[in-house]
Amino acid sequence: MLQASDPAPFSWFNREGRAPCLIVCDHASNTIPHALENLGLDPDQLGQHIAWDIGAAWIARRLARRFDAPLLLAGYSRLVADCNRYPGEPAAIVETSDTIPIGGNRGLGEEDRQRRLAAVWHPYHDAIETALADRTVPPAFISVHTMTPRMRGKEPRREAFTVCWSRDGRLAVPLLERLRARGEFVVGDNEPYGLDIGEDYTVPEHAMRRGLAHLQFEVRQDLVSNPDDAAHWADLVHDLTADLAADASLRQEHHVWP
Repeated sequence: MLQASDPAPFSWFNREGRAPCLIVCDHASNTIPHALENLGLDPDQLGQHIAWDIGAAWIARRLARRFDAPLLLAGYSRLVADCNRYPGEPAAIVETSDTIPIGGNRGLGEEDRQRRLAAVWHPYHDAIETALADRTVPPAFISVHTMTPRMRGKEPRREAFTVCWSRDGRLAVPLLERLRARGEFVVGDNEPYGLDIGEDYTVPEHAMRRGLAHLQFEVRQDLVSNPDDAAHWADLVHDLTADLAADASLRQEHHVWP
């Protein structure tokens, strides 16, 4: 499906980073392969949150620099194949997103679904698996996301920052406590999004199944509309979690999800 002029299905940033962390960004890009003709969407629609996590790549790169950690970024839009959904589920390739019909995904046959997954989904996750297998010590696994200020016409979201977690709170709970102690903004504890095992794919399958300490968070997109604002949030996350990620005893593999 990918042509010579299309980018790779994933990219590394600071690949030789020495910190005991691996950072990933599932929804870093709104790129569509040329063969899919923008899935029938116009440029304005492809710039919206339905296509990617706006600002997430800026946050992730800044975090990678601050931690001196390797970062893996997905290369294509979640509308091509959502790298944080299970490949066999309808949610991996949606026909409608936030009320917007995705014409190029309508009536997609199984062969075309598998071609999409083979081109952009599997290479990204294979790269994560390889990176984890190559680590000599258990890393902290950090997944970077952003959230739209308003979804499906509902009331604007109050949360500026949300920590998404389930079962293993080694990184999530201390970060929640530290953020709330600052009292500067509304912090979500699995609100409006949680870490939903069986729906979210990346953290459950790569980190939880290994018993790795992990962190998944969301920053509201109107707060990260430029690189400087994104850097502010990345710096905050780094400053409040650097000691946790560096703690070898905290990172020891445990609480393996079966």
